[in-house]
Amino acid sequence: MPRRRIGFWYRFAAVICKPPLVVLLKRDWRGMENIPTEGGFITAVNHNSHIDPFGYAHFQYNTGRVPRFLAKSGLFRKGFVGAAMRGTGQIPVYRESTDALSAFRAAIEAVDRGECVAFYPEGTLTRDPDGWPMTGKTGAARVALQTKCPVIPVAQWGCNELLPPYAKKPHLLPRKTHRVLAGPPVDLAQFYDREMTADLLKEATEAIMAAVTGQLELIRGEKAPETPYDPRRERIEQRRRTHTQTQMHQKSGQTVQEEGLGK
Repeated sequence: MPRRRIGFWYRFAAVICKPPLVVLLKRDWRGMENIPTEGGFITAVNHNSHIDPFGYAHFQYNTGRVPRFLAKSGLFRKGFVGAAMRGTGQIPVYRESTDALSAFRAAIEAVDRGECVAFYPEGTLTRDPDGWPMTGKTGAARVALQTKCPVIPVAQWGCNELLPPYAKKPHLLPRKTHRVLAGPPVDLAQFYDREMTADLLKEATEAIMAAVTGQLELIRGEKAPETPYDPRRERIEQRRRTHTQTQMHQKSGQTVQEEGLGK
């Protein structure tokens, strides 16, 4: 299927966004040869800064295959923002849908039309203390298994040095380098034509995240933790620690009270 034209709105956005990106960030971009020249595909990208979507979009724009990001459907109904979202071909996600696959129907349709759909599988900025990718959500895997399209793992590093996660002020000097590495497609053939169970989606998502993490290891020149940071597991562990501390405080208070009564 032929590629879609970039269009006025995307070019307009590039005119606005590219100059400050060029000023603020040097570039070390590799792996553009792994971006398909034709047909629909998915990119799975790590997320470690509020500004890395702009840095990544700059990289992808320069390949000639612009990314279509997923965003809440409500944003498409709001004035100029909505017009820009629709004009640049961004993908509305209907989170109110009770069917998990239907929530991504627009992304599936976009891939079928020959688009590039960009997923941030972590769903939010990484909370890993060292900036490694966390465990991923299953949206990218759902769309990939439904469409059997290529999934390109993309790692990036550098925007987080300009604006660290959850920081309020950028670190402008010295000038940072935005490093991007796009890898070859993730082999998901073993997951095709099987019932789309939670376990299957989990395995496929782990394969995608492992590929993204592998690209980031190449960029950083170091090994990632064997077990990815899992926000859900961390919340459970935090609740367990809080519960244990509460029990200890209660026992301590009870002991003090008993000692006081014994005097």
